[in-house]
Amino acid sequence: MQPDESKAGLILGIESSCDETAAAVVRAGRDPLSNVVASQIALHANYGGVVPELASREHLRNIVPVVRAAMAEAGLKYADLDAIAVTHGPGLAGALLVGILYAKALAFGSGKPLIAVNHLEGHIHAVLMEARHRGETPIPLPLLALVVSGGHTHLYLARQGSAADAWIYRNVGRTVDDAAGEAYDKVAKLLGLGYPGGPWIDALAPHGNPLAVPFHFNQIKGPPLRDGRPAPNKKAPPQQEGPRFDFSFSGIKSAVLRYVQASGMREAAEHRQRTLAAMANPKTADALALCDPQTLDLIASFQHAVVGILIRQTLAAAEHLGARGIVVSGGVAANRELRHRFQHEAVQRGLPIAFPSLALATDNAAMIAAAAWPKLLAHDFAPEDMGATPQLKLG
Repeated sequence: MQPDESKAGLILGIESSCDETAAAVVRAGRDPLSNVVASQIALHANYGGVVPELASREHLRNIVPVVRAAMAEAGLKYADLDAIAVTHGPGLAGALLVGILYAKALAFGSGKPLIAVNHLEGHIHAVLMEARHRGETPIPLPLLALVVSGGHTHLYLARQGSAADAWIYRNVGRTVDDAAGEAYDKVAKLLGLGYPGGPWIDALAPHGNPLAVPFHFNQIKGPPLRDGRPAPNKKAPPQQEGPRFDFSFSGIKSAVLRYVQASGMREAAEHRQRTLAAMANPKTADALALCDPQTLDLIASFQHAVVGILIRQTLAAAEHLGARGIVVSGGVAANRELRHRFQHEAVQRGLPIAFPSLALATDNAAMIAAAAWPKLLAHDFAPEDMGATPQLKLG
């Protein structure tokens, strides 16, 4: 027997897959009643990236107050909830376990069902939730979802029957090495900018010439064998039926490194890094004052190339697979150039496209609670032995 869709549908979502401890309450996958996030960016910025052990420790400190704050903001008691949802992968094993164990304890103590949610599916539902909340016309199905962040660059063809049916995802593309956001972080570090690198590069790119440094993305293939055939790429996903629309960003990172070395820009980058690190809260204007025109041109060219390949691969996949709309989600979806150029290209092709708000582009728990709503309707509950799955796949 399926639950009544007219029920309150109050779901507490918990997210702890990486460096944000988050909790939120969402009604019926549509209305966020609270959304609390404790970010660890300031901590990990000291190391230029996320340190898994430190992330787990911070989650342990934050999980209880964050969940309590989300419940208080929503004005609810645990007895009011219909279910508790938690991210069980992909992500950092120790970080995931903090959220999972706390969610299990809450579900057991309150007698509420526990729902396991894939972090990647959550990012897609962040966009769908906001569209429903605003009362907009739903993105027509099947839709093509680009999930692009510091840890993921994936393309999914997604469809669903009725509201009580499970969403079905088909992975049609992914990065075979660095994620797009990871490339941003590494290039920002090469140029002496802060962590995370995406916001710095996005803020500085408009001040440079995006065509000054030509970057090219070659066809993804392995080194040739003796008979001339390309060897399989060990990092690439298993071969599936139909064409693939994969990405590779390690090459452009290496190209930036070679450009910096050949142009004698390393000393200036090191000075920039030391100067910004000495500032309590550096702003875009501070970094801009430390960047010469050549550096700004390099930044603009890098972003122009990365945004270009993301758009080209996504639109090629949408055309080939017959997608009727596009959803772009994940941390990199906050990038202003990506939004502007994607919107322009999609309109030219008559494809509806949707992005998350800036608050829901990065990791949050509202997206986890929203993705759990169809699972609640379908009584798709987590087994008692559910644990962390760091390499969990979607589709």
